Amino acid sequence: MEQRLILATDHGVEVYRRAGEGWQPSAAGLRDRQVTSVIAREGTILAGTRAGVFRSDDGGETWEEASKGLDIRYVRWLAYHPAISDREFAGTEPAGIFISYDGAATWRACPEVEALRDRYGWWLPYSPRAGCIRGFAFHGQRGYAAVETGGVLRSDDGGKTWRLTGGSGENPHNDDPPPPRIHPDVHSIEVHPSSPDLVFAPTGGGFYRSVDGGASWEPLYADCYARAVWLDPNDPDHLILGPASGVDRNGRIEETRDGGRSWHDASAGLDTPWRRHMVERFLQIGDELLAVLSNGRLIAAPLATLEWRPLLPEAQGVHAAAVLEV
Repeated sequence: MEQRLILATDHGVEVYRRAGEGWQPSAAGLRDRQVTSVIAREGTILAGTRAGVFRSDDGGETWEEASKGLDIRYVRWLAYHPAISDREFAGTEPAGIFISYDGAATWRACPEVEALRDRYGWWLPYSPRAGCIRGFAFHGQRGYAAVETGGVLRSDDGGKTWRLTGGSGENPHNDDPPPPRIHPDVHSIEVHPSSPDLVFAPTGGGFYRSVDGGASWEPLYADCYARAVWLDPNDPDHLILGPASGVDRNGRIEETRDGGRSWHDASAGLDTPWRRHMVERFLQIGDELLAVLSNGRLIAAPLATLEWRPLLPEAQGVHAAAVLEV
């Protein structure tokens, strides 16, 4: 079985195939689109753009629009349910969640999300639109979604319906929420394989953990701005975080092996802190960790050493990455 690396970029989708220890170009498409997110599974690639979702069934060679029922076309993040075939999710701006049961042939809105958005006044500091959905995480019938700026959503029926978690406050403008609330500017969300209740969230006001499914939160790294975290699937105390001092300011990579009680630098091979960028997303590929940076570049490191190197320097303007087994 061959691996393909799928990149969502400012100038379309780029596909690379595994060649020994590296990657070779395989296909490219949607060149006239800014692609914001990408997922790949069972031979199919879905790409999210500012104008909806597009689908490829031939490794990225050809594409067709797949946005029927997608009433909000600006897609910020795509995800699929890891245990259920043909259950895909689109998170949008303004904030909305759409679900597909047929490989993106059709989409259905989750109206309760838009009702929460309007009720609590979700917002974005850089856009007049009312918030956005920046990430999803699933564990069995449990699902979570990251709202910028609004908090964390939870589903208990496989993503069919959503509600605001108890640890998310009702005021999305509160930059200093009291414990056990989470900072409302949530950038991504991860759930550990060991428990549907063990959830981690990088935010604009620190890095948080919940051990009760989002009912309450504790900061594991209070004094930081973060967008991305990697969870060790075999050890919930082992985490790799991409903190910064502010938006794209003094970015770096740090690691904890004691559940956040202590953090140490994990930026070997990098000239950090980066003055004007930070880690946007992490993606594990086998025994390596790939990082998408906010300047649109890629780096990678073996998980055993965390010695980082540039990856595919010709790839620029990257927003997201996914792996497809073919």
